[in-house]
Amino acid sequence: MNSFDYLEVSVLLNPFTEEMAEILTAELSELPFEAFVTEAPCLKCYIQTVNYRPSDVKVVLSGYPAASGFTAAPVQGQNWNRAWEQRFEPIVVDGIVTVKAPFNENVPRTRFNIWIDPQMAFGTGYHHTTFMMMQRMLGLEALIKGHSVVDMGCGTAILAILAAKMGARKVFAVDIDAVAAHSAWGNCRWNKVGTRVETACGDASLLQMGTYDVLLANIHRNIILEDLPTYVRSLKRNGHLLLSGFYQADAPAISAAAEALGLTPAGSSEREDWVCLEFVKN
Repeated sequence: MNSFDYLEVSVLLNPFTEEMAEILTAELSELPFEAFVTEAPCLKCYIQTVNYRPSDVKVVLSGYPAASGFTAAPVQGQNWNRAWEQRFEPIVVDGIVTVKAPFNENVPRTRFNIWIDPQMAFGTGYHHTTFMMMQRMLGLEALIKGHSVVDMGCGTAILAILAAKMGARKVFAVDIDAVAAHSAWGNCRWNKVGTRVETACGDASLLQMGTYDVLLANIHRNIILEDLPTYVRSLKRNGHLLLSGFYQADAPAISAAAEALGLTPAGSSEREDWVCLEFVKN
């Protein structure tokens, strides 16, 4: 690619709130954007020029009056990586797990340490959901160790890497975005778990290749609702399903759909307005 193969799409928010920026990040992440940076009063979104369709962005933003307009301008690819780096802060979960980048300083070592390559990272708005997913995974260590795990919509593969470091026998990390799947592949090898984590580019239909003890899906609510039947079929009996990537307002619909498919609620977590739900297949 030449230096101008990327566009910076700036969405002006009026009034600007961090919550609205995160909501729009979740909505726009269904388009082929590769990174998001919040800089009041804008949400800046980065996308390859060939994948940019202004009409698609307009449709997404039409339901949000606070999004008062957007502009697109060429940007050098390394610039949005640098902007992402400046926003990345290490995640420390209960003093047990640390997710960090090489430029993070004075980060304590914990039992599980995960390195993420900032040159291949996606998004900045999901730390709350990632935190809760990891937190609930730690409570399932006996079920993860020696068993099979799926990280659906893996992105940078943070959850897949943690599962492998927790002793999972085999981890399957899937993302529909080819660049994300490549990012996952690289991060798994960087963390020395590449032999136990298989990465693939595709959708939930890939899960039909096997059944799993734990299924992780930190994805947008609409994708979860669409793919829940596949998740349930892919779980072994007594398998656990962890879901996040959505707000409190979305939890009732997702819980109802899961229970209608025969899953039993096994707990939930909340962090600000984000939610993580856990279910068991009986």
